[in-house]
Amino acid sequence: MRNALKRPSLLVQVLIGALAGILMGYFFPAIGSRMEILGSLFLNLIQMVIVPLIFPLVVLAIVDIKDAKRFGGVAVKGFLFFFLVTTVLIFLGLVTGRLTGIGQAVQAGTAGTEAIEGVASNINFVDFFLSIVPNNVVSAMASGDLLPVLFFGVLLGFALVAIGDTGQPVVDVLRSWSKAMYKIVDYSIAFAPIGVFGVLASDMAEGGLGQLVSLGQFVLLLFGLYLGAVVVVFPIIAALFGVPYMELLKHIKGPAFLAFTTGSSSVVMPTLIERLEKFGVPSSIASFVVPLGYSFNLTGACLYVSLSVMFVANLYGSPMSWGQILTLVVFLTVITKGIAAVPSGALVVLLAVAGQLGLPAEGVALLVSVDFFANAGRTAVNVVGNALAPAVVAKSEGVNFSKTAQRSVTKA
Repeated sequence: MRNALKRPSLLVQVLIGALAGILMGYFFPAIGSRMEILGSLFLNLIQMVIVPLIFPLVVLAIVDIKDAKRFGGVAVKGFLFFFLVTTVLIFLGLVTGRLTGIGQAVQAGTAGTEAIEGVASNINFVDFFLSIVPNNVVSAMASGDLLPVLFFGVLLGFALVAIGDTGQPVVDVLRSWSKAMYKIVDYSIAFAPIGVFGVLASDMAEGGLGQLVSLGQFVLLLFGLYLGAVVVVFPIIAALFGVPYMELLKHIKGPAFLAFTTGSSSVVMPTLIERLEKFGVPSSIASFVVPLGYSFNLTGACLYVSLSVMFVANLYGSPMSWGQILTLVVFLTVITKGIAAVPSGALVVLLAVAGQLGLPAEGVALLVSVDFFANAGRTAVNVVGNALAPAVVAKSEGVNFSKTAQRSVTKA
């Protein structure tokens, strides 16, 4: 009897909440629009703990690595992986858009720019790099800027290593603090089904299904690219580096689905790090590479931006040559590394590229109407990509995932 009444898993609970939210927003939009408070409450619960958790984890990652050369090796491997994978995905998105001619059949005459008013049209790389070194770390923490927090955490980690035993009390406090933050994350995740219900009920009430119908071809092709990355590109990369990809997916399926339903990859960052540690990635690597990947390894966003650029180009009858595409691959590989540091980053990149190519901003505004759907897949792919990166780095550092899998089976 107890087994029959066993509480369903969190994933099942979130699925039920997601379905209930979609139905509520579609059939009872007046009520669904008021459910936004539940979604906002859930997102706030998770976001409030991101910086308080990530900061000590980064510091402890440096303390645990200790060897500056090894830390440098981990960082270099992480960046090389980020640039390699995002370049491949950007090329894939551009080529797909070129071969399919996506956007040619869409009418752009009625598109307006109201949806993108107030969004910057370019990325200032000088400001971006200067923002990495905070002039006020407390302010950076308060605003949730991860890159300056990471930078300060790395410096503090090296300082604690340098002063040796004198810094041990601080290290002990940070370890206890991080465990407490993980417990808060557990409390917050328990609220996920209700939060997902609120997010989807509100979004469906405001947008409805009409958004998907109007630009259905673009959305379908985009999700085809998302699926191709997860079931083809990532498995090939994992196989090349000896990472058991299916086992990795089993460990992160919950966070990936939660990111899909909420449209926010930052919501699952603490849980993702925890799941990676259970998978076998050392804490020192997971705690450093995952937050870094949230700024430099947004794989889903790279696919979205590259296909969207081709959509806008085709929309206005300006198909690009293969030479232009190769040039654009380099440009997008660099410019997308600043997405996470900029509000509405994907839109900013699209507007910047459109300006460079002489394309009207109205085409970018047209894509805003289906961004709810595009963002769901985009965030899920971001999560999978940011799980694969630390696993690959860990493998290159000598981690044997097969032994980890055997231990998991034995414990089960």
